[in-house]
Amino acid sequence: MSGTLYLIPNRISPTAGSGSLAPDSIAAARSCRRFLAENARSARAFLKSISHPLPIAELEIIEIGHDPDLSLLTAWLEPVAAGADTAIVSESGCPAVADPGAVIVARAEAMGIRVRPMIGPCSILLTLMASGMNGQRFRFLGYLPIDNSDRTQALSELEAASRLGETQLFIETPYRNNRLLESMTDVFSASTRITVAVDVTGKEESIRTKTARQWKELLGTLPKLPTVFAVLAEPSASKSPHRSAARSALNQGRKAKKPHAIQSASGVGSARGKARSRSAS
Repeated sequence: MSGTLYLIPNRISPTAGSGSLAPDSIAAARSCRRFLAENARSARAFLKSISHPLPIAELEIIEIGHDPDLSLLTAWLEPVAAGADTAIVSESGCPAVADPGAVIVARAEAMGIRVRPMIGPCSILLTLMASGMNGQRFRFLGYLPIDNSDRTQALSELEAASRLGETQLFIETPYRNNRLLESMTDVFSASTRITVAVDVTGKEESIRTKTARQWKELLGTLPKLPTVFAVLAEPSASKSPHRSAARSALNQGRKAKKPHAIQSASGVGSARGKARSRSAS
């Protein structure tokens, strides 16, 4: 009988403690003897923090790194197929979400192995929750380009996308936090909102949403800690989804008052319906 591949969220911040983890996730991790870890050292710290019942030295911890070797996937998963429950553990947050694990999950699915995602903290979603921005439509972009010209172009494009009501989220290496924020205040319109979420769930947690103009006065103040950024610009008058919806409703109302306006040449009426889809990435 096949074992289960658990996707175990880790603490986002090393100072968060196990209180930020769900009891079921902790129980699943404590039941496993075998782990596929993004980083072996952080995995050992995680297992100690949840008081794993076995000595850490007796556990099998395989380091998969930031970019798992595709040639090793089957070998890593064969013990699971044979019945050994195994957990994927990221350095922080949720496996396979802005972290390695997706290719392992895909191979597990192909091998008929049960995959069970467990509940836990995700800095991207926690930042979105605290941003006050659109949580119905959002996109995660990972890291932006380092090159100045490429980064400027990327910022311009994501701000334009946010004008259509889609929140844009991305991350940066901690030591470049201030440089990225400065670039945003240079490129964005003064009224564009920027959320800066530092050390989410940690002791130094700070989640603030301000306009680009307001952040301009605070440049150079961000600490060198893991940070998630979110952006949402004011919609342009011609592309505002709210204005478009209102205009559509008004037009529908006008048609309802004049039924003859939608009569076909044969005298049979026709109606058109519009469906709006929402996407999240």
